[in-house]
Amino acid sequence: MLKRWGLSLCLSVASLALASPALSQSTAAPAPGSATATLRADQPGPRMHRDVFGQFAEHLGHGIYDGIWVGPRSRIPNDAGYRRDVLDALKAINVPMVRWPGGCFADEYHWRDGIGPASKRPVKVNTNWGGINEDNSFGTHEFMGFVERLGAKAYVSANVGSAPPSETAQWVEYITAPANTSVLAKERGKNGHAGPWKLQYLGIGNELWGCGGNMRAEYAADLTNRYAQFAKSANGPMLKIASGPSDENYEWTRDLMRIAGKNIDGLALHYYTRPRDKDWNDKGPAIGFSEREWATTMAHTLRMEEFITKHSKIMDETDPAKKVMLAVDEWGTWYDPTPGTNPGFLMQQNSLRDAVVAGLNLNIFAHHADRVRMAAIAQMVNVLQAMLLTDGPRMVKTPTYHVFDLYKPWQDATTLPIEVTSPWYHLDEVAVPAVSASAVKDAAGRVHVALVNLDPNRAVPLSVAIQGVQASTASGRIITAATMDAHNSFDQPNAVAPAPFNGAQVANGALTVTLPAKSVVVLDLQ
Repeated sequence: MLKRWGLSLCLSVASLALASPALSQSTAAPAPGSATATLRADQPGPRMHRDVFGQFAEHLGHGIYDGIWVGPRSRIPNDAGYRRDVLDALKAINVPMVRWPGGCFADEYHWRDGIGPASKRPVKVNTNWGGINEDNSFGTHEFMGFVERLGAKAYVSANVGSAPPSETAQWVEYITAPANTSVLAKERGKNGHAGPWKLQYLGIGNELWGCGGNMRAEYAADLTNRYAQFAKSANGPMLKIASGPSDENYEWTRDLMRIAGKNIDGLALHYYTRPRDKDWNDKGPAIGFSEREWATTMAHTLRMEEFITKHSKIMDETDPAKKVMLAVDEWGTWYDPTPGTNPGFLMQQNSLRDAVVAGLNLNIFAHHADRVRMAAIAQMVNVLQAMLLTDGPRMVKTPTYHVFDLYKPWQDATTLPIEVTSPWYHLDEVAVPAVSASAVKDAAGRVHVALVNLDPNRAVPLSVAIQGVQASTASGRIITAATMDAHNSFDQPNAVAPAPFNGAQVANGALTVTLPAKSVVVLDLQ
């Protein structure tokens, strides 16, 4: 979870254009203040894997306990201990994959602490997050039951920092071995689950450059080879994800791919958006921020395009066939904690600004669907850029949740090239394109277009030339609000929510729409 690599806010028009191929390729000049684009439905790109919409759940603050898990004796309505409201909300957005138990927590987690009768599990101190007691009541069986209820894939992060390879190998065997075939399989049966589970992803440590062990890249790569060698699923394919870089640490990617690239299926990239990036202890507030912090948030978010592009190019040196995915398994906004809360719980409010950040990142992932085939927003409930917030029996869906709902058609859809020429949003030294876009075609042949206007002040007229598909109408939904920091609370849970959008027209092979300021719009073409 911790970042070690700094950002620079020195963003110019020229550098942004170079970092964004979709911008630099288009040549049609729009009228001042307006945008143009070309959608090429006749040139389909790679599939956008549904696992790009994955979630991250760490033993951190109220993310697991009170967020996902309340225990079977709780008065909060639950299904064998899992909050029903949270389960229902997550199933509604088709959560495809969940990463657990960390994060930094993973490299101090010993899986045996979380199996067997809950009353006999050891209590330990969570030294990473808040210094509180961890009673291990949510362990392997509880996690696998959770993803089963969601219909999601399981992504387990193994302890490389403080445990030997045998511990990881035995955990994988415990999870995947057929019933009654080994001592560990029989132990699993005694603990209440006779049959094996499927484990689709195994993380080989977490942030080995930082909280996972403060390692050198070459040493981390050697360990990755060693742990990957002995971790073997007995129940279907299991993709192994190496601890990759943070931000612009390109040498880490080069060394990991050179030494371990043939033994892994993915390389994890972590990047968090912070409004202020000079001092890790001063990130800026989640609400009540200035327009300058809106602008810096957008500028820093757009660096995701640069990082993915450059890390992918390095991966191409040893993996031109792109067999190894770039798994962005920690991304999202990171602000100062909500005043009055435990700072180690990383609780923050989620506003319209976060919705726009989510739309920008999902569009970037669509641009790189050939290499980015899995991702996980940080985090699922009550932590950082959460989908959901809970307070006792109450739950509220955040603006970010609603963006994931709008983008559901992107899951496993075919990406379509869409080249945008956009006006610029300027504030002081910050200059960024105002409009971001992505487009897909689903299995039924329907075309969907996502449009983000990150300018908080001005609407942007947009004209999209459509090639390769016949369409006569466009309708969809929009997320916007009157203020930059509009957010949902337990008293006002629908202050920011999707609304019908009928402001788009299709005629003579062109889609025309005026994008309201600070908005995310998803359109269905028919």
